[in-house]
Amino acid sequence: MINNISILKNITILYAEDEASLREITLNILKGFTKKQFVAKDGREGLELFKENEEEIDLIITDVNMPHMNGLEMIKEIKQLNPNIPIIVATAFSNTEYLLEAIDIGVDKYVLKPIDMKKLLQTMSQSLLYHELKDLYIDKLTHLPNRNRLKKDLAQTTEDLMALINIDKFSTINDLFGENNGDKILSEFSDNLKEHFSKQEYKIYRIEADKFAIVCKDHTKDIEEFKKLCKNFANSVQKETILIDDNEIDLNVTIGIAKGDGNRAYKYSQRVIAYARNKFEQVMIYDDSFNIQESFEDNIRWVKKIKNGLKNGNFKGFYQPIVDNNTQQIYKYEALIRFIEDDGEVIAPFKFLDVAKKAKLYPHIIKVMLKEALSLIKEKRKRVAVNISFEDIASSETQQFIYEELKKHSEETKLLEFEILESEEISDIKIVKDFIYNVKQLGCTVGVDDFGAGYSNFNMLTNLNIDFVKIDSSLIKEIDHSKNQEIIVNTIANFSKEFGFTTVAEFVSSKEIFEKVKSLGIDYSQGYYFGKPVSFDEV
Repeated sequence: MINNISILKNITILYAEDEASLREITLNILKGFTKKQFVAKDGREGLELFKENEEEIDLIITDVNMPHMNGLEMIKEIKQLNPNIPIIVATAFSNTEYLLEAIDIGVDKYVLKPIDMKKLLQTMSQSLLYHELKDLYIDKLTHLPNRNRLKKDLAQTTEDLMALINIDKFSTINDLFGENNGDKILSEFSDNLKEHFSKQEYKIYRIEADKFAIVCKDHTKDIEEFKKLCKNFANSVQKETILIDDNEIDLNVTIGIAKGDGNRAYKYSQRVIAYARNKFEQVMIYDDSFNIQESFEDNIRWVKKIKNGLKNGNFKGFYQPIVDNNTQQIYKYEALIRFIEDDGEVIAPFKFLDVAKKAKLYPHIIKVMLKEALSLIKEKRKRVAVNISFEDIASSETQQFIYEELKKHSEETKLLEFEILESEEISDIKIVKDFIYNVKQLGCTVGVDDFGAGYSNFNMLTNLNIDFVKIDSSLIKEIDHSKNQEIIVNTIANFSKEFGFTTVAEFVSSKEIFEKVKSLGIDYSQGYYFGKPVSFDEV
């Protein structure tokens, strides 16, 4: 009975044997049990094969008496390169002196000639303890040391300089091109890393799907010089596309750099990546002045407050008026979430909304907002618009909640509007189309919010059955003295009229801005010139 016979299918072996007939017979059997085989006719050839393919080879089977370099000489050389590689020696019973020498150089398994194949396979199966240990420290795809290896290495040093490299939006690349092509991209990316950081002073790791680490083993290395090297790599990634099956794939990376003892260097290089992205920096060195630790503590505090606030009713809707530009009368209100502290202080959403999204609590907030809006419509008969993101629309649970609420409040839906956030990437237009159709069937009106904020696409507007377009504040706030913004807004207004969409200008904060947007034919205005967000009671 051979133990773990299925595991043999996952291993690659190096087999060295000078006798041709025995080599051929044994190899043909091994091919039926192992994934891949490298074959050598003598020790010298075996050593070269190991040097070329060390990352692939899991186990070595070798004869002792071979020309040019015997098996034990080959083993000595290989053990200097990798002292942990499992090696099985095949030898005649009469060669007991070779067995003693084999034990001295670290060989712990042997089989006697003539080889009993059942015994050989059993011995190979037993040797796979190393294969399992190897998986703990080597990434199978790139053959780079992995996160476990990084942590072990960092624990053994008192001062480290390291960079964490994260491929931006790699999950989107996987979605576009498939995971098989994604693996090819990662493999080529790792080859580029090896080429760029080729000096002996650098060690490269793959620590997660799209995250790699570079550790500089030279503790005297200047951190600015290291940053320059990382910056050059980031620029080369941006300039040179990766070619996969005739597809040109563009990548961008964000790199965080930190110095300190192993744990600190790893922790701070991770933290500075998120900070760099918020600051739109490609490469950034960690600095205590960033107050990243305070930021984390604030995030933890807000996660707890959000959870308690959802239970205790601290989230309330505030409502900002939107006026008809011709009559300057309030046409509707936009519902905006606020957190009300126990002492009555009103907290704006920029303090907690991003934390809520990252902590997967945002779906609960959209539910609160919808209930608040429907309550205002029911009690005060006001038209109300509610923001909704693609993430909300794509969630079957959130969708189901919305449809059930709309059916329960069918008398109010004719005064309810949904504003789809155009500033967030819409990756599946069909999901959005279906949502628009369903809520319109239930009596609601639908528009696109933040148009012009980032992913603006006129073609997208024509593909959605919407009623209005809200023009982003970035295009409105300086329109009274910016000709470029005026041209863009005028284009959006004319386009919308052609397709029958009404238009709303955000951030109308002065008489001058109001007069400009009105002159461009914008239908409605929202901003502090007409009113700040107010509570339910103040509407």
